Amino acid sequence: MTKHKKRNLLIFIGIVLVAGLAANFIYPEGYGSSFRPWRLGLDLVGGSHLVYEIDMSKVAKEDRSAVHDGLRNVIERRVNTFGVSEPQVYTAREGDSYRVIVEIAGIKDANQAIAQIGRTAFLDFRNVQEVDVPAPSATPNKGGLTVSSTLDTSPKIAYLETGLTGKSLKSARVDFGQLGEAQIAISFDNEGSALFEKITGENIGRPIAIFLDGNLISAPVVNQKIVGGNAVITGQFTLEEAQNLASLLSAGALPAPAQLISQQTVNATLGINSLNRALYAGLLGTLTVVIFMLLYYRVLGIYASLALVVYLLLTLAIFKFIPITMTLAGVAGFILSIGMAVDANILIFERTKEELGRGLSKIAAIEYGFLRAWPSIRDSNISTIISTVILYFFTSSFVKGFALTLLLGVLVSMFSAIVVTRTMLRLFVGNEKFKNQNGK
Repeated sequence: MTKHKKRNLLIFIGIVLVAGLAANFIYPEGYGSSFRPWRLGLDLVGGSHLVYEIDMSKVAKEDRSAVHDGLRNVIERRVNTFGVSEPQVYTAREGDSYRVIVEIAGIKDANQAIAQIGRTAFLDFRNVQEVDVPAPSATPNKGGLTVSSTLDTSPKIAYLETGLTGKSLKSARVDFGQLGEAQIAISFDNEGSALFEKITGENIGRPIAIFLDGNLISAPVVNQKIVGGNAVITGQFTLEEAQNLASLLSAGALPAPAQLISQQTVNATLGINSLNRALYAGLLGTLTVVIFMLLYYRVLGIYASLALVVYLLLTLAIFKFIPITMTLAGVAGFILSIGMAVDANILIFERTKEELGRGLSKIAAIEYGFLRAWPSIRDSNISTIISTVILYFFTSSFVKGFALTLLLGVLVSMFSAIVVTRTMLRLFVGNEKFKNQNGK
């Protein structure tokens, strides 16, 4: 066995092993299902699509973006408490309309979710106090004392309500210190300033706990008594962490209630029917492509079909590993990519037939076929990639799903054609000439 033949054999063995692992990984009961289950959209498993309009009438224009992002984070926190699989929460803006869109797949009680999501975010500041308790508890006691082990300084920590709430917080913005470090600048109104001055004076050297919807989001330590109602929260924040905390504070500080303006519920049975039809369409599309390749290219079609199987396994494994939320639009993008996956093979085979017509051997014709087909493969796939990137960044969620699955499909198809098909042809095709140009 020559050196090149041995190298191609090792590559082929690696491809077979990777394809086998991918097949087991994507199988619902395979080894991958325990830590990375399939993520299916609500149109495939049922669920609710909710659209909330944010009332920004009492919010200053310069604060609206922060409030918008903050409310999205607050709603996402609330949705995550339902225990559903990977809810999708994102913002949308049309002119002066600020919206938050929630997609909850597999939820059983949509009314409970609506009631929980629609509450106005509640922000409050609490004193941190050590108490003697037999065990941590999250149950409010009389007088507003709540025992919890949220802070890791001691399990015997109590949070005492101070009366300072988000209604007294005028603004919360990301700022930067003298050394360029990210921090959060907060400002209180007159009533809040007086109360904040009293609280900080009583807690120098100790933390003040900040709660949002009853959940601890920060516990900065007071360095000095703060007069005037303006303060900064410092720490080793990254810019992203500082922006997230500022948006949460803004969401709880300003009156911007969320009103449900649209609700679409997909029945679980209807979702299963849609899933079954999508799987049937994918299988039918794959078989149609395989039959065409076998009838038209015969021997070469066998290798193209095997490469297509490898492509399907690898692509689905990537979808599951990332993971990508599979919706009907995403499935449509994937099915479209199946047909596009053999485009490169067709270009290669047609160029190979031209080289065979010049009297070259199989191996030489295949090598020249790949070289001559590559510019066309590269240019056509790059144009598709550009289109999918534009669709992903400038469209809504359903089109994004289509664009993302198509993009990944195109990328994997290039690998499948250039590496998988080429390796098999180099390994199994001899030097004798084809009987005819179709490779029969």
